[in-house]
Parts: sequence; C-alpha cells; structure tokens
Amino acid sequence: MAVTFSNLHTEAGLKSVNEHLSGKTYISGDQLTKDDIKVYGAVLEQPSSDLYPNASKWYQAVSAKLASSFPGKAVGVKVGGAAPAEAAPAKPAAADDDDDDDDIDLFGEETEEEKKAAEAREATKATTKKKESGKSSVLMDVKPWDDETDMKKLEEAVRGVEMEGLFWGASKLVPVGYGIKKLQIMLTIIDDLVSVDTLIEERLTEEPINEYVQSCDIVAFNKI
Repeated sequence: MAVTFSNLHTEAGLKSVNEHLSGKTYISGDQLTKDDIKVYGAVLEQPSSDLYPNASKWYQAVSAKLASSFPGKAVGVKVGGAAPAEAAPAKPAAADDDDDDDDIDLFGEETEEEKKAAEAREATKATTKKKESGKSSVLMDVKPWDDETDMKKLEEAVRGVEMEGLFWGASKLVPVGYGIKKLQIMLTIIDDLVSVDTLIEERLTEEPINEYVQSCDIVAFNKI
C-alpha cells in the first residue's frame, strides 16, 4: 500500500514524515521505493537535522541512492540540491528485472501532491523576488481646486488609496497663495509593484478623489 503525506512544504508535513521514519531507513522500510521518490520530490529542501533528524537522514540516504543509481538521469528529481539533469535514453527491456528499485518511475506523470509542491516553490520564489525589489522615496504635492476645498477630507481621501507596495508617510500643508494650501506628502513604494504615474493618473485624480484633488506633482523621487 502506498504511503502518502500532505503539505510537505510545511512544518506539520515534515513533522509527519519525521515521525513516520522513526526506526526506518526509507518510507516503506529498508528498501527505496516509489513512495520515497514521490515524497523526496515534494520536499522543498533537506529538512533540518535539529528539528527533523529522521527526515534529514532519510533525505541524505535518498539523495545518495539516486546519485549512485541514476547519475545524471533523474528528470524532475533534485539530487543533493542540484538542478535536474537531462533525460537519459530508455532502459533496454532486456535489462529489466524484479528488483523494486528498478521499477521506480522517475519519468511518469506528476502527482497532485508534486504539482502542489512545484506551485509552492514558485510562490516562494515570487515572494523572495518581491522582498528583494528596490524601493523609492517620493515627495508629492497634492493641489486642491480652491481655498474652499476641505483639506482634511482631501488628505483622508489620498491616504485612503491602498495598493500593494505603497506606504504613506508624513505630510504637511503648505501655503501657495490666495488662501490656498497644498498637501505635501511623503510615500514609499516598492518599485516592481507601484508606478507613481499610474497612482496619480488612475487613482488620485479620478473619481471620487478628484472631488478634492485638482492635480498632483512629484517634487522629489529617490531610490532607497
């Protein structure tokens, strides 16, 4: 009977594998089977030897077994953290035998769990990329229509704009003449997520905010 685990990219999933491997070398006992290959392919990286000692030893054992049994031939399976190698020619029928290890299908269709693990890896990469994106500090002038514009409501409307990667900062009212004041406000943006031009054209000068805002000007733009 096949052994299955879920959420292998989470602490709970790794804990279940670690507990299952207590007193065992491989998932199903003392022999490497398809279960080991499937679970190995779904684990994102070698488990911590401190938190998951059984799973860590198992991971190393599978890595060593694959490296020795399928050198440069394991498609879609990482060996010792290395990228998957190119596919090798199909094994001749004459070389088949009854050994369970030889029946391991490294070239079969992805299971649902393997697909989810791949999606989790891509999501992790995307999150890391966002974290590494550059930031910029922007000083902006927001001008009202006239001296009768409620500047408190204007500022509330401006700060009410929410976008991923946009962070509003300090502000002050600056006189421009004839009793009119403008709002001067700081904002920090993540460059890959926010375009200041789009923020102004599609959010700050469009309904309903344009009831208070006549125009916006970028005073200063600095990379952080």
